[in-house]
Amino acid sequence: MTDTAPAAPSAPPEIREVSTADIAEALRLGWRDFTRAPAFGLFFSGVYVLGGMALFLLLVPPGNLVWALPLMVAFPLIAPFAAVGLYEVSRRLEAGADLPWGEVLGVVLREKNRQIPSMSTVIIFIFLVWVFIGHMIFALFMGLQVMTNVSTSFEVFLTANGLSMLAVGSAIGAGFAFVLFSVTVVSLPMLLDRELDFVTAMIASFSLVTRNFPVMMIWAGLIVASLAVGMLPFFLGLFVALPVLGHATWHLYRRAVTFADAPA
Repeated sequence: MTDTAPAAPSAPPEIREVSTADIAEALRLGWRDFTRAPAFGLFFSGVYVLGGMALFLLLVPPGNLVWALPLMVAFPLIAPFAAVGLYEVSRRLEAGADLPWGEVLGVVLREKNRQIPSMSTVIIFIFLVWVFIGHMIFALFMGLQVMTNVSTSFEVFLTANGLSMLAVGSAIGAGFAFVLFSVTVVSLPMLLDRELDFVTAMIASFSLVTRNFPVMMIWAGLIVASLAVGMLPFFLGLFVALPVLGHATWHLYRRAVTFADAPA
């Protein structure tokens, strides 16, 4: 069995140019990894799907916000560990290593003592800032409106204030989504693969996006489209979309980032 333990300490990451061909190949390899180890893909994607269902069911009934908010904060903390599981499976398949459940899950659990929790904190911080700003935007545009239940009276969004709120909120939300995508797109697999601090990993990830902006925006668009389609049959499509995207992210990282101390 091949040793898959990360090197320590690692040389600084070096960013490569990527193309749409790299994205296509990453998706092909992601599908291959999913079909070679589907049980792992279904298990780790289940963390996302069941968590999303729980949040949805909690948010729909009125009066459950007190329970939904803690879960909404906790979910970004759990999600990176599920993604690490998919990356670990791809890493082991790439190295020709075995895939015993105990060792794969053990790697995920050991990440709690490395840099992934710090990345989870960054994700939660960005999420909370966006929630706060979203409430501010709502208050600024709709605070003087007659009290209306927006969950049942959607026409409030067709007013001048409502349309302005949607436009401003969407623009600012897109900015937050871009930042979150940029700092995490390859930083999470990088932190699994290498002994780096999370700040270095985020800087490298952001540099990858800015240096390959058109290609990485295509990758971001594919992620959004795949997740949107996967959510249509009550989230069930995510059981395929999420593991394929997770495995593909590992392979995109391997094609986009290199290290001076990597073996030839």
